[in-house]
Amino acid sequence: MTPSSDFLGLVGYAIEAVGVICIITGFAISVIWFLGRLRRAEPLEAYKMLRQDLARSILLGLEFLVAGDIIRTVTVDQNLTSAAVLLVIVLIRVLLSVVLEFEIKGRWPWQSAPQKA
Repeated sequence: MTPSSDFLGLVGYAIEAVGVICIITGFAISVIWFLGRLRRAEPLEAYKMLRQDLARSILLGLEFLVAGDIIRTVTVDQNLTSAAVLLVIVLIRVLLSVVLEFEIKGRWPWQSAPQKA
C-alpha cells in the first residue's frame, strides 16, 4: 500500500465516523425535542415528529457512511470481493434510504408532491 492509499483509507474512515456521529447526535437531539413536544403537543403528533427527526438523522448519516465506503473501496481495497461487498452495502443503504424518505415525506421518492389547494 502506498502512503496516498493509506491516507485515503483514513479519510474514508473519518467520513464514516462523521456519519456515525450524525446518527448519534441526531438521535440525542430528536429525543430531546420529543420530550419538549410531549409537554406542549399531542403525544401522537410528538411521536410522529420523533420518527421523522430520527429518519432525517439516519439518512444524513447513511450518506456519509456510503461515501466513506466508496472512498475506501476505490482507493484501498481494489479487488472484486471488496467491490461486491460495497455493492451489497450500497443496495441495502439505498433501500433503507427510500423507506426512510417515505417515512419523512409520507410518499415514495418517485411520487410527485401533493398539490396545495
